[in-house]
Amino acid sequence: MSDRVRFEKWEGLGNDFLIVLGPPSWSDAQVRAVCDRRRGVGGDGVLFVESGATPRMVVRNADGSRPEMCGNGLRCVAAFLARGARGPTSIEVATDAGPRACRVAPVDARLAEVTIAMGPARDAGRLDVSFEGRAWSFAQIDVGNPHAISFAPWDEALVDRLGPFVERLPPAGTNVELCRHEMGTRRIEVVVWERGVGRTLACGTGACAVAAAAAAEGRVPYGAEIEVVLPGGSLWIQVSRERGETQLRGPARHAFSGELERP
Repeated sequence: MSDRVRFEKWEGLGNDFLIVLGPPSWSDAQVRAVCDRRRGVGGDGVLFVESGATPRMVVRNADGSRPEMCGNGLRCVAAFLARGARGPTSIEVATDAGPRACRVAPVDARLAEVTIAMGPARDAGRLDVSFEGRAWSFAQIDVGNPHAISFAPWDEALVDRLGPFVERLPPAGTNVELCRHEMGTRRIEVVVWERGVGRTLACGTGACAVAAAAAAEGRVPYGAEIEVVLPGGSLWIQVSRERGETQLRGPARHAFSGELERP
């Protein structure tokens, strides 16, 4: 067996991953070592891709945990699988949250725009908490993985304290999105505290959950394309009224390829 592992580094709006072909056999410590930004390759996670009639993506966060789904990661995997195609390509990818249909439109040799049918957004009820003497109420939305979303006023100094506090409240943890939205617009600014990672530049499932929560609250219309502005850039989301189905559109870019010693 070779002691070297080939990987490709991909990113979606700065949410960056190593893509590795093969089963998710690495230990939590091995994933943490590879994702370390000072002593490893660096990344928000590792995406293991298993080949087959329907390729499968398994996500491991930078801390080694295994989330059910990752929208930015799935865009990267779909673009990785479709690379070299001369025109738009449709691919189905299996995930721990179920199969997802992806359409990849190449922009150039390293960049693609990927549209994904992300499945339904499910209302999981409110999460009411008290933090530093202030009451907060989060909409809990499940899009294959859990999210807690607030449109209450916030400032940057609060994010790194409130994010990890809310993340740990549900038994299995949750992603946290703090949002700013001006009524009458279809543009929502979002900062993400990602479960098992911390602050990230973007979150695809989080963008879907935010748009679904905003539509349910009457902030934005169902069926319209909503711009979700994250620190790394914009994603475009549509939410259907009938079944709450969500669609995600955004970029995926190949950064570089390499080899590392087998963890």
